[in-house]
Amino acid sequence: MHINRSTSPFRQRGLSFIGVIFVGLIAVAAFAIGGQSVPIFLEYQAIKKAASKAAKEASTVADVRGNFDRSAAIDTINSIQGKDLEVAKRGDNKIVVSFKYSREIALAGPAYLVYRFEGQTN
Repeated sequence: MHINRSTSPFRQRGLSFIGVIFVGLIAVAAFAIGGQSVPIFLEYQAIKKAASKAAKEASTVADVRGNFDRSAAIDTINSIQGKDLEVAKRGDNKIVVSFKYSREIALAGPAYLVYRFEGQTN
């Protein structure tokens, strides 16, 4: 009697040891990059909030930048300062604050992951 192993109900399935190692390395890399990315996105949200607050409460360019710097000191914003903001007035005398900056995460050797952010208040 000849038994065909491919049709046997006991055929093994799954990843090989090398496959498990490869998947594990991918998972570790994703968690490492994600762990470094979360604070960058939280800082972006704080910058948007500080810029909106500064635009609403100030009436001059110097006031906007000063208000932003005070909020940045409280929220520990290090990527951008008040002097980096672009402040303009819209036709209805509404102040509009724009910003643009980038952050990088060192991956390995000369490789970096670069995030570029830009935003504007309404």
